Amino acid sequence: MSILVIDVGTSGVRSGIVRSDTSIDSVHHVPVLPDTPFPGLVEFDGRTMADAVLEVAGQALAEGGPVRGVGIANQRASTLVWERSTGSPVAPGIGWQDLRTVGTCLELQAQGLRLAPNASATKLSAILDAVDPDRRRAQAGELCFGTIDTWVTWVLTGGNVHVTDASNAGVTGLLSGDGAGWSATALAALSIPEVMMPAIVDSVGEVGTAIALEESPLITGIVGDQQASLLGQGCTRPGLAKATFGTGGMLDQCVGPVRPPHAVRGPGGTIPIVAWRQDGHLTWGVEAIMLSAGTCVEWLRDDLGLIDSAEASATVASGCDDTGDVWFVPALLGLGSPVWDFGARGTILGLTRGSGRAEVVRAVLEGVAHRGADLVEAAELDSGLDIGALRVDGGMSANGVFIQALADATGRRVEVSPVLEATTLGAGLLAGLALGTWADTEDIAATWNPKEVVDPAISEAVRSDRRARWLEARSRAEATLPELSGIEF
Repeated sequence: MSILVIDVGTSGVRSGIVRSDTSIDSVHHVPVLPDTPFPGLVEFDGRTMADAVLEVAGQALAEGGPVRGVGIANQRASTLVWERSTGSPVAPGIGWQDLRTVGTCLELQAQGLRLAPNASATKLSAILDAVDPDRRRAQAGELCFGTIDTWVTWVLTGGNVHVTDASNAGVTGLLSGDGAGWSATALAALSIPEVMMPAIVDSVGEVGTAIALEESPLITGIVGDQQASLLGQGCTRPGLAKATFGTGGMLDQCVGPVRPPHAVRGPGGTIPIVAWRQDGHLTWGVEAIMLSAGTCVEWLRDDLGLIDSAEASATVASGCDDTGDVWFVPALLGLGSPVWDFGARGTILGLTRGSGRAEVVRAVLEGVAHRGADLVEAAELDSGLDIGALRVDGGMSANGVFIQALADATGRRVEVSPVLEATTLGAGLLAGLALGTWADTEDIAATWNPKEVVDPAISEAVRSDRRARWLEARSRAEATLPELSGIEF
């Protein structure tokens, strides 16, 4: 049984066909880059995105169809508003990275409402303030709000279905604490009429018919990108965790049916997430966040000129056995979990006359690995569940030096995903679950077959010493810009 997956990322739209043996073929991709009209602003064109979705889906079906179902994976929290009658966006969409609502978030904190600027809530309010300031059209039901999964579903069903799944609803900032529906308190604080909100549906199950596609397959799975990666790496049992190392880094751990106790952020700096919903039952998780991962390798290549390509970082770093006591803290955009310090800045310590190109490149890879260890420790603290082995995907998972450094920094076995980006596979598994290709989430767990397994190569004593040295470097990177370090979301 074959599943078409549409995977909408931050920089493009990908499609592929997931087969019942978990192989993926007929992959097509169209770049859809966001616009940055001013620093801190990130926008996208909803119509361009819709056209790209239909283009790559059509190409995949022509090459690898027919399919029984459609799965959707998507960048989370990006926000769009469109007319219900025409399906036309009323303004540019606002991307998840957009920071225009920082001031609004700080004002809401004073009212006792904690919202982050990367969530959808204040983005939606900003769009309404621009196009419907008195909320007349929204209140009359003329306008629809959606995250990217909502928009893609609307496009595929010809405007017949207005929904979001629970995993995407959970990162809007507008979901009620128990995950059962929309928060009346948050909607009222931002003057958002509930009539414009999508219905919250299961991540697994029939949602609607994709009449915009050849043979009109059923949409049977919807899930946010990080949750899709969690599923794609078989992490369906409590305690299992994956980390995706791309431009930034996200570690997600499956917790189970009970919501983590922290409302917004736990003591370890993780965020509670809805991993997926099936038959009305929620599976929860925690998410730890690294703001700079692959960005640091790009910095070595594009700004310092120390490497010719991202792939060359492994070769250059292999030119030395260790960093020569050089320590790098990847805080180019501040620090996420566990300390959440937006005023922290990237730091290199321990340079000597003997420090060369290889030592600096290795220090960068090891610094990202230590941030990975931060995420593991943060998730374990907030979930109360041990991470025995860490599963990884993303662009940096192809870097052998980094993977070994990650195993050494965490003191854990690292299992590398057989596919570089596990989001497509995860969305396919979820959609196939609804169609009976996989019987249950235990079946999904059993699909995990890592490409490579890497164990720590150093003793625990050496690891502890290196970890302490790096944590000292991290403490010196914190509060570089005190005025930003004082901001909390």
